[in-house]
Amino acid sequence: MKIAIVGCGMAGMSAAFDLVNAGHTVEIFEAAGEPGGLAGGFKEPEWKWSLEKFYHHWFLSDKDMFGLIKELGWEDHVVVKQPKTVMYHDGRFYPFDSIVSAALYPGLGWGLNKIRFGLATLYIRLTSNWKPMEHTTVDAWMRKYAGETAYNTMWLPMLDGKFGEKYARQVNMAWMWARLHSRTTRLATFEGGFQAFADSLAAELQKRGVIIHFNTGVDSIRQGKDGQLTLTAVDGTHTFERCMVTTSPALMARMAPDLPKEYLQGLLDLKSIGAVVMVLAIKHPLSKEGYYWFNLPKSAGFPFLALVEHTNFLPKENYNGDHLLYCGDYLDTDHEYFQLSQEELLQRFIPALQRVNPEFKPDWVRKAWLFRTKYAQPVPLVDHSKNIPDIKTPIPGLFFASMSQVYPWDRGTNFAVEIGRRTARMIMTATQI
Repeated sequence: MKIAIVGCGMAGMSAAFDLVNAGHTVEIFEAAGEPGGLAGGFKEPEWKWSLEKFYHHWFLSDKDMFGLIKELGWEDHVVVKQPKTVMYHDGRFYPFDSIVSAALYPGLGWGLNKIRFGLATLYIRLTSNWKPMEHTTVDAWMRKYAGETAYNTMWLPMLDGKFGEKYARQVNMAWMWARLHSRTTRLATFEGGFQAFADSLAAELQKRGVIIHFNTGVDSIRQGKDGQLTLTAVDGTHTFERCMVTTSPALMARMAPDLPKEYLQGLLDLKSIGAVVMVLAIKHPLSKEGYYWFNLPKSAGFPFLALVEHTNFLPKENYNGDHLLYCGDYLDTDHEYFQLSQEELLQRFIPALQRVNPEFKPDWVRKAWLFRTKYAQPVPLVDHSKNIPDIKTPIPGLFFASMSQVYPWDRGTNFAVEIGRRTARMIMTATQI
């Protein structure tokens, strides 16, 4: 079977791994010049490791990713750490990465407030029955069970930062369940960075016979009278028996305009928001305490949602001594951050860095990089299960697998691997019917 895959991210490469191992002929089409997708990275000449454009790590509960790594025999290249996470409250940062630290966090108040927070969190961690939770919002569920204090102090600022005022109170509770149910405080990455993993996986696929067309975006996918699928790309046309697309829903709709109206409209009705991330190489550590992940409420005046000091997770020696920071935010694509220049954004962000460390000065910044994407975070509304497009599209032989379909799980490389391999199984099953 001759199979095309559009997108050389984790979903596309995971599917290709299973398909080529099963004896199929596989070609991947990738618009960028390298593999990795949203998990891709960049590298300064003097750095030993690459750095992710959009901050990434694995949780130790990411069984699909670690399962693939085990099959590849790359377990020795996994690096596991337990960095420090803190929560901002009333002008200070407090540890928030263990049961004990959560119990001591003053933002939750005392007595009954902490008991309600603890019981609600324990229930989410223990239950696997998430289906009823998608019938209500995080806003309603958390107010009722965790209490107003915990909700207003913790969950509402997170939702406002993650989804903005437009969607914060509409996100369903199953999404929150998925975030809290199995995440771990111990985190992992791949030796050399996520780009090193993507490069190694792409090389392994090529070794097994997969053809990867880099710098080759696909403009359209149409089915001929013979049932074959024709991909029109920048280098010409290609014909295949099966095709798997791993792009955003909006791009899929543009690529395959012959899809039935109902399926196309379902793609276009899916909600998502973008991301803007600035990476800074600075001369000195920002956090004297060695904090890795700072949760910042926008209600306190911070101009971004997350501050991540990457070199408090991995040693600065991997990056020629640079201390590396991420300033990241999830935003509607019409937000001004998508139009402002790198220098304009840096000037917006510097005062926030000075709030974290009053000693910080603008001349600490050695270099900055700015990355933006308009498809970063799907928005799951109430009863979202009904909105998810089928992986097997109405066009015979055409399959669609995106991070908008990993629900109730949140986007991430682990679930990209899961949906990629699941789609590969569906493709192979379809070939046998």
